[in-house]
Amino acid sequence: MKKLIENKLDYKKGAIPKAEYIDIMYQNHAVLFEYADFIKDTDIEKIEISNGEVIMVTKDSGIKILCAKGDKRIAPIEILNFDHYEKSELDFTLKLIDKKSTVFDIGANYGWYSFNIAKSFPDCKIYAFEPIPRTYSYLKTNIELNKFSNININNFGFSDVEKEIPFYYYPEGSANASAANLTNTDSVVKINCPVIMLDNFVAKNNVGLDFIKCDIEGAELLAFKGGLKSIAKYKPVIFTEMLRKWSEKFNYHPNEIIKLLTDIGYGCFVIDGDYLKPFYKMDEQTIETNFFFLHLDHHKKKINMFLK
Repeated sequence: MKKLIENKLDYKKGAIPKAEYIDIMYQNHAVLFEYADFIKDTDIEKIEISNGEVIMVTKDSGIKILCAKGDKRIAPIEILNFDHYEKSELDFTLKLIDKKSTVFDIGANYGWYSFNIAKSFPDCKIYAFEPIPRTYSYLKTNIELNKFSNININNFGFSDVEKEIPFYYYPEGSANASAANLTNTDSVVKINCPVIMLDNFVAKNNVGLDFIKCDIEGAELLAFKGGLKSIAKYKPVIFTEMLRKWSEKFNYHPNEIIKLLTDIGYGCFVIDGDYLKPFYKMDEQTIETNFFFLHLDHHKKKINMFLK
């Protein structure tokens, strides 16, 4: 099937008669009505098309997200495909955050978690970190689109060093950008981005820590090592991704994250329906990829509330 503009040009050149042109074009336009039916059972309330842009608005929170053409894995596209985006993880995140928390969103991407937290807790102070310039520009635009005033955005990442390092960015999957080349695809773009240590950021900006969401495609251990003093001091709830295949690219096993945090008093948990379940060690049979860490003393009340 030809593209819309190609059909219009054919008609203007006289290559196809008007009646045939109308029929051909309606075959394309009919997808609008298909989408109207398709989104009924998803978390997408509406799709706005204007001035070369596509903006999707969610039902649950009314968040608007400007979509990048060609990016297959951003939250709105995932919602179209699977009805919701990390619903269990988001629901538990919102349960574990207090109303006036200081939240760090490390690996913010287009802002899905930051936006939902900002919408649910207007008195929270959110710091969002996204090192990839193109993704950061969408994050900034989406904050302006939603008129959020409680999100502070930063165009750098976290590690256990402070310098510029290579990042590998995939236009077709911005959420998979990483400081390691995860896929070795032909489309990967290598760019240098700054990383700093979380401990230094906390000290320099005189901020506390109540909740950390960390999803940086394998480099999570490095970010936690660079922020271990602050984590030990403020004892934030931590929500992090841990994947064996990604951590292997950084020459460590996810169990090293579990040990690092349990050594300072944390317990590791996974979602089990409406509850949390203790998790002790990852092995080849582990299917979970997202984990919560709560300090066994500091978060005793939360643990007792959600422990099955």
